[in-house]
Amino acid sequence: MASERVERECELYRRILELDVQQDLEPLLAEALGLIVELTGARLGYLELYEHERRWSVSQGMSDEEVAGARAVTSRGIIAEALATGQTIVTPSALLDPRFQERRSVQRGKIEAVLCAPVGTDPPIGVLYLQDAGEGMFSDDDRAMAELFARHLAPLADRLLVRATTESDPTAPFRARLQLEGVVGRSQALGDLLRQVSLVAPLDVSVLLTGESGTGKSQVARLIHDNSPRSGRPFLEINCAAIPETLIESELFGALPGAHSTATRKIDGKVAAAEGGTLFLDEVGELSPSAQAKLLQLLQSRSYYPLGGNRAVRADVRIIAATNADLQTAVVERRFRQDLLYRLEVLPIFVPTLAQRREDIALLAKFFCREACVRHGLAVVELTNGAIRAAEAAEWPGNVRQLAHVIEAGAIRAAGEGAKRIERRHLFPRTIEAAAPPDQLTFQEATRRFQAAFVRDALEESSWNVAEVAERLDLARSHVYHLIKAFGLEKD
Repeated sequence: MASERVERECELYRRILELDVQQDLEPLLAEALGLIVELTGARLGYLELYEHERRWSVSQGMSDEEVAGARAVTSRGIIAEALATGQTIVTPSALLDPRFQERRSVQRGKIEAVLCAPVGTDPPIGVLYLQDAGEGMFSDDDRAMAELFARHLAPLADRLLVRATTESDPTAPFRARLQLEGVVGRSQALGDLLRQVSLVAPLDVSVLLTGESGTGKSQVARLIHDNSPRSGRPFLEINCAAIPETLIESELFGALPGAHSTATRKIDGKVAAAEGGTLFLDEVGELSPSAQAKLLQLLQSRSYYPLGGNRAVRADVRIIAATNADLQTAVVERRFRQDLLYRLEVLPIFVPTLAQRREDIALLAKFFCREACVRHGLAVVELTNGAIRAAEAAEWPGNVRQLAHVIEAGAIRAAGEGAKRIERRHLFPRTIEAAAPPDQLTFQEATRRFQAAFVRDALEESSWNVAEVAERLDLARSHVYHLIKAFGLEKD
């Protein structure tokens, strides 16, 4: 047995040395992963390296869905733990491991044996993730082989990482000629977005920004204004969903005395206040039909009628609109005017999700950390590498806005403890608490945690449709609301 182990190690050394001839990072990672998967007998493998907030990854035997599942399973578990502690994590069965067994992705994928080893030390530059051992579970020899592999891969990859990070920043050309204060990141998705901003900013045309909630559409609208000929004039923003339907027309176009019950004097609307500048209409899909008609007139004739007025007022204002709704569907359902949509989307711009610019997460997290410390007058705290890697691996359905809130809360928790560094537990306290060994919990607390996780999963699977959850769980709707409040459950 000892001779077999020595032979395997010699084979590993020999083949690692052969990898040194590679001059490109991705082929090196692909060959390296294939090597360790072969030597350990793993069915699935995933290898990821980081350098200055950029990430390179390869997988073997895994579909895109399985790669996403592996990230979801381990985002606040195995990979995050390995990166945060610098220690190899091995579990014979994620399905039975109390740290991971309640995760839907573990149950859906029926994930058993997992071995996860950090690549490099102080801090790790990456992680090796192996799943489903040939012998049913990973042996001590497999663990030693993986750690040896990770230790020797680091210096080989390091020189190629340096070369890869010196490649051109996709956002650099636009940073040189645009005013981009507060724009954080250097992903390809962000570079593509800035290219579109540079195209539309100097043109006096309407722009429609689309994308999920929390992606930063308001910031993009401001960037377009700041880099346009109107930059020295007002930039006004109005959230169409936040103003009652009965007041939205008055808010936009103003009102003359007596036009409605609250108009005791002349009211200037946002269109007049933005004269010469830009008016940003967020959630434009929520406008009432009459407000849509008046907005269409403004876009067509550059004039409008205040409420109660019978004389058109000329307006020199640029309209930028934003929505996270599907306006094409709204047009089909007759909730939004088709002619208005045509006028708004002269140059439509899609704002990418955080998942589409994941390599920007580390830079964004550090930026939000500094902002939170300044805003709340906190002693300066920094994010640990483990916290950053956990944030990179996590899913962010609320996009940049959700990331900012989580980092801010983590900074406050860390400062409240007097800690100088924000750790993973400060960002994801509920997940860390849930990882406590079952033998350290009372029966009541273990039951409570099971119920909370069960209800949370049901809510997330139904997109927080309480009526649907109540029917599925055979509970009164009022009782579901009571459970949400009792367990402190919140929609992301």
